[in-house]
Amino acid sequence: MHCSDVRTALSARIDGEAPPPGVSGPALETHVRGCADCHRWDQRARRLKVLAARLGVG
Repeated sequence: MHCSDVRTALSARIDGEAPPPGVSGPALETHVRGCADCHRWDQRARRLKVLAARLGVG
């Protein structure tokens, strides 16, 4: 699983959309737990979503 595919799936999940085929479930979670870059990306994206909601932007 490539980081770019994982980030696309994480973005979809954060936005409440369906992930791309083949990039979800346990494999996605395993990748995020094992990849420091994707884990950081996920944490930052989640925080950004919360901040945007507080500002009424998202």
